[in-house]
Amino acid sequence: MDIILMNKLKIGNIKLENPLLLAPMVDVSDLAFRLICRRAGASMGYTEMLQVEALIRASKEKALKLKMLTNNEDKPLGIQITGRRVTDFRKVIPKLDKYDLVDLNCGCPGNLTVDHGSGSYLMKTPDKIASMIKILKDGGLTVTAKIRLGFNKNNVIEMAKKIENAGADALTVHARLASQGRSGDADWSWFPKIKKEIGIPLIGNGDVSSPEKAEELLELTDGIMIARTSIGNPLIFQQIIKYLKTGKKEEVDYKKNLNLYLEYLELAKKYDLLKMSRVKYIGGKFLKGFEGAPETRNKFMNLKNYGEIESFIRKLI
Repeated sequence: MDIILMNKLKIGNIKLENPLLLAPMVDVSDLAFRLICRRAGASMGYTEMLQVEALIRASKEKALKLKMLTNNEDKPLGIQITGRRVTDFRKVIPKLDKYDLVDLNCGCPGNLTVDHGSGSYLMKTPDKIASMIKILKDGGLTVTAKIRLGFNKNNVIEMAKKIENAGADALTVHARLASQGRSGDADWSWFPKIKKEIGIPLIGNGDVSSPEKAEELLELTDGIMIARTSIGNPLIFQQIIKYLKTGKKEEVDYKKNLNLYLEYLELAKKYDLLKMSRVKYIGGKFLKGFEGAPETRNKFMNLKNYGEIESFIRKLI
């Protein structure tokens, strides 16, 4: 099993320490959250998805600057972008050069994104995706794309080929249709079919909920991207690495994870990222899987300020 970790993932000129990546997640993947996941073993992170239009027109706005915030520990880092107009991608290049790579989101199924004509809507027009990638590559950037199996019908092989031919350095596939959202099981049977058709690294995403599932997916792909499982259990990265090295499964340690949540709060405070709705959403995910968790979570959600939240979590540890 350790051989999977020895075959280190390389994206363009970026050599990763392991094939475990933290997915970009809207309203989750800020600098504070990325840092606690890196400390738990994630080899790479991404900003949350950003609209190209916003980057061009409002790059001085505080909220946007905070989403783009990074530091020296937060390396390597990808910035994830999406957009609807091909011409905007040439204009946005100067805003992207401080990041190690640029990931084009063609998989977000959110209604606002789809109605805008970006995110997963782009999968309806694979040639448009290819044009966006080519512009970014011509701008001298390391470029990847994140797609699903299709919008409401499967066209993943067509997209994968066009993305590679446009010059992408890697491809991430979430193994559901956009129309499925998060429902149903991810269809991993497509990963070997995609891998057979392309020569760039393939990163798998969807339903990596345990070290065993991570090992299973790494036998089909070059790397894996972990999203929802990391919210509440950043130590999933550490657990997977240990399992791949030793074959031994480590149970979820809720107190260790709660300590990471306290780290998250400190980092969010330090970098001016504290936002009550986000702090409660993420914190609630840590309060599960132990006796009395539902009642504890209800009490947590009724707390009024950050001081109360910090004190509440410390008492649980």
